[in-house]
Amino acid sequence: MAAQPARPTNQGYHQDYIARIRYENPLPPPPGAPKLLNIPTEGLTYYTSAAFSSRLARQQPLNIEADAELGMPIDLVGMPGIFDGDESSIQAPLAIPPVHLKDKNLLRPLSELGKPAFNTSGYSFLRRTEYISSEAKARAEANANAAKHAAKSPATNKARRSTDATKEDPMNMLRSVTKGFDLANPDDAYTGSDNTSNIRGAIPTPAEKDAWNRPKHPSRPDVKLLDAYPLIPDLEAVTDSGAYMVTKFTGNPTAATESRDTRMDAGILYPREHASGTFEYDFFLPVDETEAVNIKRKLDVNDPDRDDPALHTNKAPDGSGTFRYPHIRTYEAIRRVDTDQQYKEVALALHDPESEGTDAHPQDRGAYYYPIVTKLQLKPRRNKNLVQLGLASQAVDDENEKIDAINVHMRIPEEVERNSRALHRAAVEADEEGNDGFA
Repeated sequence: MAAQPARPTNQGYHQDYIARIRYENPLPPPPGAPKLLNIPTEGLTYYTSAAFSSRLARQQPLNIEADAELGMPIDLVGMPGIFDGDESSIQAPLAIPPVHLKDKNLLRPLSELGKPAFNTSGYSFLRRTEYISSEAKARAEANANAAKHAAKSPATNKARRSTDATKEDPMNMLRSVTKGFDLANPDDAYTGSDNTSNIRGAIPTPAEKDAWNRPKHPSRPDVKLLDAYPLIPDLEAVTDSGAYMVTKFTGNPTAATESRDTRMDAGILYPREHASGTFEYDFFLPVDETEAVNIKRKLDVNDPDRDDPALHTNKAPDGSGTFRYPHIRTYEAIRRVDTDQQYKEVALALHDPESEGTDAHPQDRGAYYYPIVTKLQLKPRRNKNLVQLGLASQAVDDENEKIDAINVHMRIPEEVERNSRALHRAAVEADEEGNDGFA
């Protein structure tokens, strides 16, 4: 038996020194709460997978403007309201622009990447032959029965073909459209013979008359109709261009107050074009709310005192009364959408003379629509000091070209302007025989 080796008398042991040092943080906590993501707790394995990243990108849409600084500008000088919690100056526009056709392949989900998957159901050699033979036999028997039935009842097929041809007839389609207008205005329904200007509508069924007299919601039977307005154009408010523009500001143009600033009802947005083809918009507002009230009274054709000289607070060199508009701010467009279809989008205004007063608004009761051809989204222009420091790349005009205020004088439209408005009214105005301009 071998003897065990003697144990050494001086044996060393390895030991690590662990020191814990606490660092103090004298800084106060941040004033705003941290922005956390509301995500489910399903384990670390799922968080590190590609499926979690794809789902998180879909559930948490990006609400910042993707610029050179990725929506988080380092220099916050010039951002209106950024220190008051207003992040509208760095937010992305509400309407997302459409994706280019060449970029759609880059937005495919992870499940569609890789080799294309082939559908094996369309290849007969990959399937069992007995199923193919049974399906072919059933299809042949169905065709034989259909041919036999057609031979026995040729009159039925002929009637069916004639009915289908009648539905696709352009004249029948036009009569069906006219029938809807006859239901809405039975007193104006045309009952004579067809000619080049008038088409007699189809006869409405009792069910269609009942549906018009007692309308019901298609999916919510508990909803009841309280009132209805006829949809008509506002011919008295036709502009020189025949349409309107909708403008949206990214931030509040005026100082934040508890009540609405009524001067916005009489504001002026003046566009200025640069040599590069870009536009800037100077925004002007009346001096105070009293001035805004006087301007609206001057524009109201139903106000008996609209020509009172006391409404004007300033005078032009020729002695005529004017309204003073100080300059508020210069804006630049971050989004502009134009359309060639004049009535693709419209604005509606409900008018009821009984509730609003017949003397003040003598127009007929109805829902008046106004065509919109341009939608504009504006943001404040970069400060000139930022441009001089090299923190902004936008060119700023000379101080001599800056407008401090404008004096507005109101006059009667000239003959050229009246003719332009008359042409736009003729497109929708009904003639003496009751036909609208679209006919």
